Amino acid sequence: MIFGLLFTSENVGHQAEAAREFFVFGDSLVDNGNNNYLATTARADAYPYGIDYLTHRATGRFSNGLNIPDLISEQIGSEPTLPYLSPELTGQRLLVGANFASAGIGILNDTGVQFVNMIRIYQQLQYFRQYQERVSALIGPQQTQRLVNQALVLMTLGGNDFVNNYYLVPFSARSRQIALPDYVVYIISEYRKILMVNLPHHSDSYFAPLPSLLCSTTISKGIGTV
Repeated sequence: MIFGLLFTSENVGHQAEAAREFFVFGDSLVDNGNNNYLATTARADAYPYGIDYLTHRATGRFSNGLNIPDLISEQIGSEPTLPYLSPELTGQRLLVGANFASAGIGILNDTGVQFVNMIRIYQQLQYFRQYQERVSALIGPQQTQRLVNQALVLMTLGGNDFVNNYYLVPFSARSRQIALPDYVVYIISEYRKILMVNLPHHSDSYFAPLPSLLCSTTISKGIGTV
């Protein structure tokens, strides 16, 4: 099952080249270390994560090396965005953008409760507003608005709403409440609210894929997909 949403005024690659900032929201497919700063079981801070990274050490990315935002940053000729919770995200490094993603979250607030502590999507968007205040103090509100309006925005959500919610256990509470076709419609409607209400409306380039279940990262020992 694959859902895809792409919002762009022109070719994504062309817009990416012009983007001054890059903002990342979502789950483990794009988290590059925020969960390292949380008391959560959804973590990627130990072997074998990071075995093919430059340092050969776990970085908080749910990957053996780079992840999707890293590859996009390479393509647009920018340094990788830092996790928003990283103490290194200060000063001029704020002008690159920020990664707000947190492993385990979903479109729905009750997705991933078994992981205990995460930055849910609405909290990520709150952090995004806080980020703009920090940048505004650095370069002024008008310049901040211009940078945000021209930014590339990546949001990856949805896999956990199935694997770690609807299909978490046989006959889960959610699956007893609603049939799968209706659940899919519900998920899409809730995702639309996130996109239309919370993201900057004047940005020239949005890339917001909803991943397939096959793309989800699986952790052993019954923890599930994050």
